[in-house]
Amino acid sequence: MNDAAGSQDEVLAFLADPNSYGEAGATAVRRIDTHAATVFLCGSRALKIKRAVRFAFLDFSTLEKRKAACAAELAVNAPYAPEIYRGVVAITRERDGRLAIGGSGAPVEWAVDMRRFDETRTLDHLSGAINAALADALGRVVAAAHRKAPPVEPAPWIAALGGYIDGYVKDFSKHPDIFAAAAVAALARQSRDAYERIVPQLRKRGRDGLVRRNHGDLHLGNIVLIDGRPVLFDAIEFSDVIASGDVLYDLAFLLMDLVERGLAEAANIVLNRYLAETKRIADLDALAALPFFLSMRAAIRANVTAARMERAGADEQRDIARTEAAAYFAFAQRAIAPAAPKLIAIGGLSGTGKSQLARALAPAIAPMPGAVIVRSDVERKVLFGVGETERLPPHAYAADITERVYAVLCDKARRIVGAGHSAIVDAVFARPQERAALEEAARSAGSRLHGLFLTAPLAVRLARVGGRSRDASDADAAVAQAQEAYDTGQLDWVRIDAAGTLADIAARARAVLH
Repeated sequence: MNDAAGSQDEVLAFLADPNSYGEAGATAVRRIDTHAATVFLCGSRALKIKRAVRFAFLDFSTLEKRKAACAAELAVNAPYAPEIYRGVVAITRERDGRLAIGGSGAPVEWAVDMRRFDETRTLDHLSGAINAALADALGRVVAAAHRKAPPVEPAPWIAALGGYIDGYVKDFSKHPDIFAAAAVAALARQSRDAYERIVPQLRKRGRDGLVRRNHGDLHLGNIVLIDGRPVLFDAIEFSDVIASGDVLYDLAFLLMDLVERGLAEAANIVLNRYLAETKRIADLDALAALPFFLSMRAAIRANVTAARMERAGADEQRDIARTEAAAYFAFAQRAIAPAAPKLIAIGGLSGTGKSQLARALAPAIAPMPGAVIVRSDVERKVLFGVGETERLPPHAYAADITERVYAVLCDKARRIVGAGHSAIVDAVFARPQERAALEEAARSAGSRLHGLFLTAPLAVRLARVGGRSRDASDADAAVAQAQEAYDTGQLDWVRIDAAGTLADIAARARAVLH
């Protein structure tokens, strides 16, 4: 690293003075330093300057390079957060020798000009408040961001991804007290094996436009709640290669961060909502790469955290960084060696609580971040090209349409489990041939089916379907009543009493699955 940051001392002092901003009532400036930037928060304004540093992966050593980096940051981030990113502003030297923000004199520094948000509302500060609704919104926001992200030439990123393994092995060796040499060697070996397996798939996804110029740094600290909505900010601007990647690699950073913080349910909801939003069959096949992606994200985070330990001043800060680095490394080890996948089917008449049970079980079904849920009600809506909660006409439930829906369920389940991930299929499964087809899908994927069939009295089912709102199911009291006449034939799935609370039903199901 070549650090000429001393040349910026005057600018840093100027921006640390609240009188420099002309903000009414502003009496203090908060300064935040990172390895490559300094942010000044004053009143409703935030200014971010690039430090005059040069690393192997970035170069901000000259004024022109810092100006270009500020412009790049604006261009990359404004589409994600137009309510935050306002422009690039010069710090100028006026005729009288004074510095000014956006003055008429010669520029001596450049800054990204932003509207200040409540920094306590970033999701790393609000992890305890990430409920199901917010997790669902996160999945939607990331899917929307990826739809806008432009495809890039995949070869440079694929090559760099393999190089990251050698990079972290080298850096981990600097901290033998945190990363044992044998453990590092084992992780590197498993990672290289996994990388070689997925390279052909990554190349194909690149040809299909699924390697894109993404956010690149999608952890909870770079997502903020504004007016109750999650907003992405601080995307990587200094390297197109580092910011690029398979869209699932970008998503994996967020999933890893959630699971590592003990938010497995939220991570599972994010994954399922993301897949529901993209509707790409190719993403189900690409779940084969997710263990490697999660492990790589955690390994890089372990490396970055260990480097932060070197810069920490107080012993307490170093101890915190050491503990966090070790935890990320342990996550990387777990992720790269996933458990065998499961295929679980949850059947039962309308109102037995199939979908609620699927959501309750999914987060704990390995591999991380839990099972992908495939739901017949949702797939039927996809088939007709309507929103999940839009009601379909009666002809959408004709026998031939239902047969097509069950064929989709079997195909998706086979793909998910074949990719090494677990799936939960949620449908009525009233007919023996429907159950037999899913059992065949399990066998073709090299797995076996765990079938659960929920039962509940008609009165319970009627009460439940009557209490639904904004749900993918169109079943009403008439449908629930008519289903009483169904003949399920010989049923060799495990029957589970679903008349009680969700907690009781889930406990019974877990006992069967274990």
